[in-house]
Amino acid sequence: MNSESNLHMVTQAPPKAQVISLSEMHSEASDATAGVISHANPLLSVRARIQASVGQIEITVGELLAARQHQVLLLQRAVDEPIDLLLEGKVVARGHLVAVDGKFGVRITELPIPLKV
Repeated sequence: MNSESNLHMVTQAPPKAQVISLSEMHSEASDATAGVISHANPLLSVRARIQASVGQIEITVGELLAARQHQVLLLQRAVDEPIDLLLEGKVVARGHLVAVDGKFGVRITELPIPLKV
């Protein structure tokens, strides 16, 4: 059998492009749509968990296992230094610890990353 006899050439005509016309949006509709989009941005309602980090210490597992009740572990941060607010492990703000109605709070003093909407 000849290899040329096994080949079948099929040719198709290219699809024909067709021009369509779209109607213009009225300016009132586009203004209303823009207002809805800017005021109802779904990203603004996404919840995120922020962590407050007052400092850290590096110790051995042996030191941790030997720790006793009432023992004090000194962090590597001064009392008057701001604490870090973390989002996904990245610092997004800094502030100072405050007490509000018997609970801890953070008064934001620095925004290293501009938080603009």
